[in-house]
Amino acid sequence: MRSANRVHITQGERGSGTDPDLVISTILGSCVSCCLWDPVAGAGGMNHMLLTVSTAKKGFCNLAGINAMELLINDILKLGGRRDRLRAKAFGGSRMVSGLSDIGRLNSDFTLDFLRQEGITCEGHSLGGSSARHLMFWPASGRVLQKVREDAPEETPAQVRAPENTGNDLELF
Repeated sequence: MRSANRVHITQGERGSGTDPDLVISTILGSCVSCCLWDPVAGAGGMNHMLLTVSTAKKGFCNLAGINAMELLINDILKLGGRRDRLRAKAFGGSRMVSGLSDIGRLNSDFTLDFLRQEGITCEGHSLGGSSARHLMFWPASGRVLQKVREDAPEETPAQVRAPENTGNDLELF
């Protein structure tokens, strides 16, 4: 049995390759990873995106997300892949903290919209929820192993209490 070559990526990073033993891994919360591969060339890669703005505004495009996707696509093309044969799987986009904006949903929406607009077939996705995910992706074959953490109780932002009045006449400003 051959041992796998492992590459771990974090926010803003990507990995790619053609080695059948290469495994690219990441851990996701509200971030999204897109796994892309060309099944004919046996070339693929994965990115780890955190997009911090809404793309719902008319005429607005998410340059960070587009850049992350295009860089990954270019990596695969350099390895012999063809854009018209790319396949995708998308993961992540959890809502990790209740009471705050749902950045995970925005990340998920961006990723699926990008794939649709670029004509890239999305063969599957596991997006949303409130659990973190650990992914392992074999870019040469498109195989993905996902381990979902059990849902933990959603954390709520800490409430800041005003200090009690101690009768002191000192006022801080």
